[in-house]
Amino acid sequence: MSIEFLIGGNGRRQVHFRADKGNRHGLVAGATGTGKTVTLQVLAESFSRIGVPVFLADVKGDLSGLARPGKAHPRIDERVRTIGMEEYGFQGNPVVFWDLFGRQGHPVRTTISDMGPLLLSSLLQLNDTQTGVLYAAFDLADDTGMLLLDLKDLRSLLQWMAEHRKELSAEYGNISTASVGAIQRRLLILEEQGAERLFGEPALRLEDLMHTDFSGNGVISILDVTKLIHDSPRVYAAFLIWLLAELFEQLPEVGNPEKPVMVLFFDEAHLLFDKAPPALLEKIEQVVRLIRSKGVGVFFVTQSPLDVPEEILGQLGARIQHALRAFTPRDRKAVKTVAQTFRENPELDTEQVITELGTGEALVSVLDARGAPTPVERILIRPPASRIGPLTAEERKKILSRSPLKGKYDQEIDRESAYEMLKRKAEEEARMETAARAEAEQARARQPARRRGGSRRQSVWEAMAKSVARSVGSSLGRRIARGLLDTLLGGRR
Repeated sequence: MSIEFLIGGNGRRQVHFRADKGNRHGLVAGATGTGKTVTLQVLAESFSRIGVPVFLADVKGDLSGLARPGKAHPRIDERVRTIGMEEYGFQGNPVVFWDLFGRQGHPVRTTISDMGPLLLSSLLQLNDTQTGVLYAAFDLADDTGMLLLDLKDLRSLLQWMAEHRKELSAEYGNISTASVGAIQRRLLILEEQGAERLFGEPALRLEDLMHTDFSGNGVISILDVTKLIHDSPRVYAAFLIWLLAELFEQLPEVGNPEKPVMVLFFDEAHLLFDKAPPALLEKIEQVVRLIRSKGVGVFFVTQSPLDVPEEILGQLGARIQHALRAFTPRDRKAVKTVAQTFRENPELDTEQVITELGTGEALVSVLDARGAPTPVERILIRPPASRIGPLTAEERKKILSRSPLKGKYDQEIDRESAYEMLKRKAEEEARMETAARAEAEQARARQPARRRGGSRRQSVWEAMAKSVARSVGSSLGRRIARGLLDTLLGGRR
């Protein structure tokens, strides 16, 4: 028998979600103020109660209330009666707080190498020529065994490539100083937006997002993105795509488990797809389709289903649609399109109902035992058992002080990587050049005047070219992991 949990009801029928369909993904959509956040909260705590770890992004800062029990309210009592809930009580959930800036939770980091050139070029909004140079940088780092951990590593490597572009052109193609300069400027903008905090070590370990507590409840990992979503939405989107790809790369195949291994909620999902190049969109679609076999469910939360590409939208099994507004011809066209995505219910005029839904009401279709969509139902979303609204600063601080991950990610580590290696190489080159000049001066002083300038010593550039060739040869076959999006289905250049 499948594990199920209640989503809501209308007094005549209740809609339950089958946990064994949790890896078939889902969508929560609706205009601002229609109840998407509370629906997300209900789904997150429901998965947690059946032992499924949850990751979600807190865009508005009010999902921290998942950690504390809710409080009685007449409107909650009325909704419980209308839905016909026999058992309802208030209960908090086990949570771990994360924050890119390390203020509202544990710091979150990955490395430049793990992010990979495809996702990084999208993040930097590079053109094709600049993207080619970035791929060359990653290839050179692979060939020479240089780790790319943070932004200063990548900046140093790009600068070195520009200075030695002639020697590198035969192996890595044309490396123009204009393209390198453009990438460097983009990196500076990224750094000003605070993205340098995302890259470095210790990098996030996925197993730290996949815990259960002593009672068997799935731990809910809440990433605070209230500042990030405002300052750098592209960094937010890049992190979510990276996380999805890493889960697919690292988790084993499990087929169709009785409940998901993990569930992710991606709020403001349109940011994942806005201005993304076709190559990246293709990779995202592939990962969303294939990650089901790893037991991972993904729920996209956005204002309109049309924010999600059609190829991905077609893979989303559960649909929870809150009210949409229809003020313009374009809005009305969108409403009609969305209505057609549901399995028809002869008792409902879906197109009309979408615009009439009240706050906390939704049109819902889930997957049945055969994996087919159920007819759409108009329901009230059940009230969450946890608090609606954010924790106080003191409450959050108390939870952080008791976190099982306390101290694991707080101190940044800066081990030897490309920046240190290239700095040492530059110092060595400077010493060699100084010694070569001194030797040349001494040789001139010993030679007769008529013979001076007749011999040609090996230039520093020639020595560097040979050094690069030796480095490449000695590291043949040694490659640094680069991020799944660049290798999935032969996607690496």
